[in-house]
Amino acid sequence: MNNLFNKVPCFALAGALLLSFAANAQNAAITVVNPPPKNWHQLDYKTDGYYGISLKQAYQFLQGKKSKTVIVATIDSGCDTAQTDLKSVLWTNPKEIPGNGIDDDHDGYVDNVHGWNFLGGPNNKCDYNETTEEIREYAKLKDKYLTLTAATATNKKEFAYWQKVQAVHDSTVAKSAEEIKQLTPMMNALEVTSAVVKRNLNISANGSFNEADLDKLQTANDTVAQSKNIWSMIFQQEPGSNSSKILSELTEELTKDNNDINPDLDARKNIVGDNPDDNTNPHYGNNNVKWEDASHGTGVAGLIGAVRGNGYGIDGVADNVRIMPIKAVPNGDEYDKDIANAIRYAVDHGARVINMSFGKKISPHKDWVDAAFKYAAAKNVLLVQAAGNDNQNVDLKPEYPNDTFADGSGSDAANVICVGASAGKLDRDMASSFSNYGKKGVDVFAPGVKVTSIDKDAEFNTADGTSFASPITAGIAALVMEYYPKLSARQVKQVILQSAKPLVGVKVLLPGSADKMVDFTSLSKTGGIVNAYQALLIASKMKGELK
Repeated sequence: MNNLFNKVPCFALAGALLLSFAANAQNAAITVVNPPPKNWHQLDYKTDGYYGISLKQAYQFLQGKKSKTVIVATIDSGCDTAQTDLKSVLWTNPKEIPGNGIDDDHDGYVDNVHGWNFLGGPNNKCDYNETTEEIREYAKLKDKYLTLTAATATNKKEFAYWQKVQAVHDSTVAKSAEEIKQLTPMMNALEVTSAVVKRNLNISANGSFNEADLDKLQTANDTVAQSKNIWSMIFQQEPGSNSSKILSELTEELTKDNNDINPDLDARKNIVGDNPDDNTNPHYGNNNVKWEDASHGTGVAGLIGAVRGNGYGIDGVADNVRIMPIKAVPNGDEYDKDIANAIRYAVDHGARVINMSFGKKISPHKDWVDAAFKYAAAKNVLLVQAAGNDNQNVDLKPEYPNDTFADGSGSDAANVICVGASAGKLDRDMASSFSNYGKKGVDVFAPGVKVTSIDKDAEFNTADGTSFASPITAGIAALVMEYYPKLSARQVKQVILQSAKPLVGVKVLLPGSADKMVDFTSLSKTGGIVNAYQALLIASKMKGELK
């Protein structure tokens, strides 16, 4: 469920503003909020005043040093392979001939030139709209357990699992129903006011407008003025966006919520054609990694390795990477089978870092994912994952996947980094209000509030989410590996964690709380924020474990 950017709070806030405006239309005043610089996540606190990752200082330190290309896989919603800032840094399978319909490298995947789509099916289809795992599991187990009790159930372990599924299911359904109730009138209002603005700006019905276009709209008509003010409030919450993108994101969120209330439980079977509870054959899907939901994965890829210094888009963190996009995350919850196979695919095709900006609350086949985590560790591959956007303590309420293995073999893998999201200012709001946290389960924090990246179809996106904090950290990991290729995955994790100096004495709002203040150091294992410059300094003094 956390595979999406943290959009719902923004929508809820914008909706509240909209309703407030509607109630006081004649006297509405808009408070202008100055957004942070688009590259704030790369800035340095001492020189720039924003608690970014000190990337300029990192590259100054690297001047004159040679780098080695590092392959970084993104297990995500896919990727726009034609994006100007990405197409020259995409991983290309050297042994596959594009478009010939033959598995040239005999890896079991036909025409996998730039990656793979584990949600794909025959005839170029894709199961990109899914429900949550608790909805799927509830449907599977309810006929067997709904009428039983702890006393009458014979399989006590499975019944306990059912009780967890049922509780999470009920919570999810209630939350999705409430979001539909809140977002539907907002959607209706934005569609109506969008049409008014377009008509008065002479924009076609299929066209779009942004904040700059609104400034051109001068009118004394009350309806037009109110429509303009409503969209001005929306653009304050979504800087750099446009009307089409905002309506599309709202539609996507409503679709996800509706999929929880009225799930299509046959979508996987009808599109992919496999059994997600049978992992004997990993060779399914198709090679199309760009679908209409590729925005998330494109933004993630851009933060890691968008071409630097080309005067377009953004500069990625790492300067010599190849991005391997693997589509395994729908609008909804990912399947354990797909994640396990995506990790193995990335490892087998040369990735040294895998970014995983997704998560969920139920994991029916955690053992498959655990085995893939261990496989990556054995092959010296670093896994970087988002902590999640539910403002909860993952030490008490775990998110999946995680490196506390179901078989009891470990609870803190040496090749896994879990990342929470921070804001740019050293104040009470530094820990994002949405980020998950945990002294044991979250390793470190990284910029994840109002972060700007590229988007599909030559667009850009400013968003919140641990989904952004994770690839920024993965980019640092790749940068370290480029210039210090003899460091193992274990050592690179150590370098990144050591770079995050504990912010002792910095009091912040506990994520999700309106008034409870805590020390920032209590929210993660390191108590700090990743720093590229410090990571490189530490790496330069470390003797590598690899030959």
